[in-house]
Amino acid sequence: MRDRPLDVLAEMTRGMLDARDRSSRLQVVTDAALRLTPANHASVRLCDLGDRLHSGARSGVGADRPAPSVRKGQGVLGWVAQTGEAARVRDIGEDPRFTPIEKRDFAVSSLVSVPICARGETLGVLSLSAPERDAFGDDHQALAMLLAHAAAQALVTSELEELSITDSHTLAFNRRYLLPRLQQEMERAARQGQALSVLLIDLDHFKRVNDRHGHAVGDTVLRAFADTVREEVRSIDVLVRRGGEEFVLLMPNTADEAAHLVAERLRLRLATEPLRVRADLQLVQTVSVGVATWDGSESPEALEERADLAMYVAKHDGRNRVVHARPSSPAPGIAPSSAPDLAGAAAKH
Repeated sequence: MRDRPLDVLAEMTRGMLDARDRSSRLQVVTDAALRLTPANHASVRLCDLGDRLHSGARSGVGADRPAPSVRKGQGVLGWVAQTGEAARVRDIGEDPRFTPIEKRDFAVSSLVSVPICARGETLGVLSLSAPERDAFGDDHQALAMLLAHAAAQALVTSELEELSITDSHTLAFNRRYLLPRLQQEMERAARQGQALSVLLIDLDHFKRVNDRHGHAVGDTVLRAFADTVREEVRSIDVLVRRGGEEFVLLMPNTADEAAHLVAERLRLRLATEPLRVRADLQLVQTVSVGVATWDGSESPEALEERADLAMYVAKHDGRNRVVHARPSSPAPGIAPSSAPDLAGAAAKH
């Protein structure tokens, strides 16, 4: 028996009031969508200043894996973002707008996608899908529109809150947000007995981009890089621009091996897929990445410093690579000399 709509909507309202940030508020909306409709997957995609739709929140099947890349005009979801109109597809095999997505690893036979609108513009798309044909009726579409209105309010509220903590070029959080948020994630990890990792990412030879192409192109490269990171990670991961061409990615509930896999996947994509700067210019931008996993007791500053030192080792050793940070204290039975001299390498850089 499905939950009573009024009860779910009341819980959603309370959850949005309690949520600390945009992604948490949107997650409340997608979670509610699964309780109110036959959908087994719900997502919010947000429009950026270009034509990309980056992931704002995902619930249900497949939500624990990176969201596939989507652009305006691509597929049903992209059509909704482009036109600002709702779409209900009873059978994807009969709708020419539907475009299969290679990285999607769950079945979709029917869906409903509605625009998230505020101030006369489309801010994003709420999309619900199910593995059965003709799973959604008029009532489900009406509920989706109601949830989209809630998501729009969450976005407007979050926009006002985030103006002071967001980098305007990349839409990542800025440095003042880093340590307080890292402290929150440490407290959450301690309460829930989960791992927490951070990636410190530096764009290699970025000064050459500014010198050769100008700062306007440099800003576009930074924005394209940030968009690429968001495509490769989960909605719960937090991207922070620490300053210049340095970024920090906070990865809750992620141990060292999983963090390494994400870092390597991101490094490889950037090294092999040029960033689209404009119609006549694409640039390959490699990165050096330091990976550090919280030891359960160190401070936010100490964890950031370990990731920072590992990143400097990556740069010192030739760039375009991923390096793990030395543990905060040597493990029993392992000689200190077996770990790389991160501080020394950083000093040489």
